[in-house]
Amino acid sequence: MASADVLETVASMRLAEYRDAAAVKEVPTRNGFGEGLVEAGTHNRNVLAICADLVESTRMEAFKKALPAQYIEIGVAEQMLVAMAAGLASVGKIPFIASYAMFNPGRSWEQVRTTMALNETNVKIAGAHAGVSVGPDGATHQAIEDIALMRVIPQMTVVVPCDAIQTKRATMAVAERFGPAYLRFAREKSAVVTTEATPFQIGKAQIFRDGGDVAIVACGILVYNALVAADELAKEDGIACTVVNNHTIKPMDEPAILAAARRCGTVVTVEEHQIHAGMGSRVAEILAQRYPVPIEFVGVRDRFGQSGDPVELIEHYGMGTAAIKGAVRAALRRK
Repeated sequence: MASADVLETVASMRLAEYRDAAAVKEVPTRNGFGEGLVEAGTHNRNVLAICADLVESTRMEAFKKALPAQYIEIGVAEQMLVAMAAGLASVGKIPFIASYAMFNPGRSWEQVRTTMALNETNVKIAGAHAGVSVGPDGATHQAIEDIALMRVIPQMTVVVPCDAIQTKRATMAVAERFGPAYLRFAREKSAVVTTEATPFQIGKAQIFRDGGDVAIVACGILVYNALVAADELAKEDGIACTVVNNHTIKPMDEPAILAAARRCGTVVTVEEHQIHAGMGSRVAEILAQRYPVPIEFVGVRDRFGQSGDPVELIEHYGMGTAAIKGAVRAALRRK
């Protein structure tokens, strides 16, 4: 296994629980954002919450009630949301701006690029309802291109936490880190795989399972699917997978990615996003430059989303445990 300073094993994970689906606690990652935002705003009164008429959906409601003097409702005006936040940041505030990811940063991307990022403002974007797991809202509300949109912007930090607890930790960490940032989270309940004791640091990936055959590099709520797939592969085929929680897309933990590739000799990336230009593409860029190995990608393959049950959509778009296992076996054949 790689040294602890490169890849951090999370001993406090509920590893026994994720093997038993009935025992897994499920909480929407957006809940963690709401909790973390209240803590950040209580600790630092310069933290503001600005919402585009989605206070309950984005989980800014608790902040509004606890810290009303630090809350601003702007209405359905996502481009103005970014412009206002950039202005407030220029006088020392730390604005968190929230909407569905499809509309912010989707609809407001030019303002994010020019008004927010080009001017190096300390604005934090909370992109809610990301991925196809939004479910019945359908393609117009399912952001599966947002990681690509945000990671290409210079100086933009991009974080995709794996569960509600980590989203809370990530929200607080983003508040303390100066500069433009994008925090991506989901609507539906998803498995909680970390604890309050699980360490979190922006830009530092974590090993959630150790094995020498194939490295599964995952982000967001699909980290859980990666863990389940790895467990089933071990039982069914004797395949030992490393599972990396690659929660920070930018700046990505290059030493961690390289260490996992060197240990396993092949990589599978897993994300609830288009396979083009997302987290997996960044992993491929790192490996192509410094340690080329066979790589397989699990994600949406050049398609739009659609209305449906969240779990069924994850399976339909090839991001369920069966798809991950298939990608691991394919990667292993190329090793």
